[in-house]
Amino acid sequence: MCLSGAVRDAETCAGLSEALAEPLPGTAAVARGWLCLEQPGPWGRNAVAESRLDPELGQELTARAEAHGLRVQLIRHPARKTPQPRRRVLLANTHPRHCWLRAADVEDPAELLDLDFAGIAAGEHGGFGHPATEPVLLVCTNGRRDQCCALRGRALAGALSDQYGEQVWETSHTGGHRFAPAAVLLPTGYTYGRLGVPEAQAVLSAALAGKVALEHCRGRSTWSQPAQAAELALREQLSEHLVDAVVVEDDEDGAVRVGHQDGRRWLVEVRQDELDPPRPNSCGKEPARPVARTVTGISLLRTDRRENPSQRG
Repeated sequence: MCLSGAVRDAETCAGLSEALAEPLPGTAAVARGWLCLEQPGPWGRNAVAESRLDPELGQELTARAEAHGLRVQLIRHPARKTPQPRRRVLLANTHPRHCWLRAADVEDPAELLDLDFAGIAAGEHGGFGHPATEPVLLVCTNGRRDQCCALRGRALAGALSDQYGEQVWETSHTGGHRFAPAAVLLPTGYTYGRLGVPEAQAVLSAALAGKVALEHCRGRSTWSQPAQAAELALREQLSEHLVDAVVVEDDEDGAVRVGHQDGRRWLVEVRQDELDPPRPNSCGKEPARPVARTVTGISLLRTDRRENPSQRG
């Protein structure tokens, strides 16, 4: 990966993580859905509460969203240099059975308090906005949170901006500074790390075709982190790239049951281990041992495969 101005210092959290080959699968933030609000200007460490957005509004939106397993993000477009009278809002549900992305422009962000957060978590958008016909990549650039996201993330978002327009946005903290450049793809919630321009282009190209780019993938935010690792390992084994072909059906104590749309089922065993040596998970923090999620076994439970029309030809 080659990005102008990107950090390559091995002493940064991203540099250390990359040098130590820390595994990516099973490291995505967990969220059933994403509410993204355009907020120009600077962002603080806690962007929703520390920006030009009314902090009380930001805190209330966050509280309502988190109560239902949703995540609130601030977004900025790399090419917009002046504030707009209306702000873009992106709303997504990531579950394969009701995966959608809606877009709207609002004058007053307080309008978002009228959203039915429980309904969104259940897969119901309530007619909010209009369908977004193209996938959107959110690249973390929250520099007050971590310098790696500031430098690596901004370089990536800027490099993609001219080609992809409003398919690429800067976003506040998504989790995983040490995997910068880090990005979340909507509506699916697949999360990526250590992206360069070619890898990000591959992610968006695959998404347009209804497929998942597995390289550099950290997992689908819909699932728990062990289940993220399980799903990706099964996809790799099957060479399965269709977005909604694989669904996590059960997840308990490292035993993840995963189903395919053709009727097959597998039990995927996942082990969690702390890694050595300790390293900071964010620049400036004390070293800690990150958790790696390793798939130790994949067992076929059900073989009554049925034909799916989408897989013909």
